[in-house]
Amino acid sequence: MSAGSTRFDVPATVESLDEVQDRFGVWWDGLGIDDLRLRFGLETAVAEIAANIVEHTRRTDREAGRRYTVELDARDDELVAVLTDNGRPADVDLAAVTMADVDEESGRGLALAIAALDRLEHRHEGGHNVWTLACTR
Repeated sequence: MSAGSTRFDVPATVESLDEVQDRFGVWWDGLGIDDLRLRFGLETAVAEIAANIVEHTRRTDREAGRRYTVELDARDDELVAVLTDNGRPADVDLAAVTMADVDEESGRGLALAIAALDRLEHRHEGGHNVWTLACTR
C-alpha cells in the first residue's frame, strides 16, 4: 500500500459509520490536498455507501459477524475508495437510480453518491459486494 493509502475493517453496525468518517478525515488530512470539492464529493459518497451497507445488512441479513472493509487510495489521476462487504448479494442497477421525492425518508444514498463522484461501480464477486468510488483529480 502506498503512503496515500489506508485500509481498515469494521463491523456492519451503525456505530461503524462514525469510525469510517473519522478514519477518512485522518487519511484526507495526511494527503495535503486542498480541494474541498474533491473531499466533499468522496467523503459524502463513502458515507452514503457505508450507510447503505449497514442498513441493508440490518434489514435483510441479520447474520452476526457481517463486516465491511474500506480501502482509500490517492492515485496520480484519481482518489478511489473501495468498500467490500460480506453480506448478501446486492441487486443494484446503478443506471436506474433516481433521487427520492422530497417527502420520502430514504432512497437518496445512491443518487447522492452518483452525483458526488466521477465513477461509481458495484459488482458481486467471491461472495462479496464490491463498491468502487472515484473522483478524478
